[in-house]
Amino acid sequence: GSAASAVVLPERLQRREAERQQGVERQRQKKEAQVVKEEQSEFFLAASAREREAVEALLAAGALEEAAARLQALQKLLTGSVRFLAPYEVRQGQETVARLQGELVARREQLQPKKKFAFRALKKEAAPGSAPRPAEPAPPDLAAPDPDLAEGEAGGPPLCGFSGARDEELELGAAELLQRDVLLSELRGCRVQLRGNPNTLRVRDCSGCTVLCGPVSTSVLVDGCSDCLLAVACQQLRTHRTHDCRVYVQVTSRAVIEACSDVSFAPYSWSYPGLDRDFESSGLDRNRNNWNLVDDFDWLATDKPSPNWSLIPEQERVTNWD
Repeated sequence: GSAASAVVLPERLQRREAERQQGVERQRQKKEAQVVKEEQSEFFLAASAREREAVEALLAAGALEEAAARLQALQKLLTGSVRFLAPYEVRQGQETVARLQGELVARREQLQPKKKFAFRALKKEAAPGSAPRPAEPAPPDLAAPDPDLAEGEAGGPPLCGFSGARDEELELGAAELLQRDVLLSELRGCRVQLRGNPNTLRVRDCSGCTVLCGPVSTSVLVDGCSDCLLAVACQQLRTHRTHDCRVYVQVTSRAVIEACSDVSFAPYSWSYPGLDRDFESSGLDRNRNNWNLVDDFDWLATDKPSPNWSLIPEQERVTNWD
């Protein structure tokens, strides 16, 4: 018995010593990780301060396009640093980007008050000599924040977009869109091109429209639409009360439909000069696309596919967006 105890004791001691050494190693790795995290945070704070000062100087000098590019770089820096920043640092960074975006828009309006939006009529039946319809942005949404638009974004940059147009060609560029919340509402027969990186996009009560949008940093909501063609890239896509629409999408989560019918999906394929830059600014992972994974909240059967949505056959997909 004593011989057996003599064998067991050293093994137990060896096991305890091994556990102790593992604990020491875990503490060492944890401490090293904390040091790396602090160094990364310090680098971000210094780099973001430089970018912020550069944007402010460019705005003061009236170099708006360069300021917009540097602001995109600041947004990209923040997006790539979120994983190691403290929550308050992320919040401060987001507030800085939002403030600078507001200053950029205000400065653009100050220097170019009549060139903010570009409308081109598609129909030619207007009477000779009739005055063209003036280009106007959609008014800000003054109602309570809509939780379907962008959770957690209350108090962010104001909405921009278009409302109530008929048979128009509507466009917004990178400077107008950067991290803005965009609303398209009650459009009929319009073609909308949004070349840039919005924060959110809501398409509401539109019919017979084509909506082409650059990378959206967070969510896209399509609500109450019919007979529309959309191309969107986003983190989250939700489609409500929508019928007979085709959606070309890049989405990093699973798309959701509710109270929809005849909605079909294909991979995002719209392209324009500056798309790569806008993807970098958005923080979206271009290698992750769940375009064919759709959750239908009205179809609970697991043994049969939902009849409310389908995939667009490859030979039927749009290849030329011009």
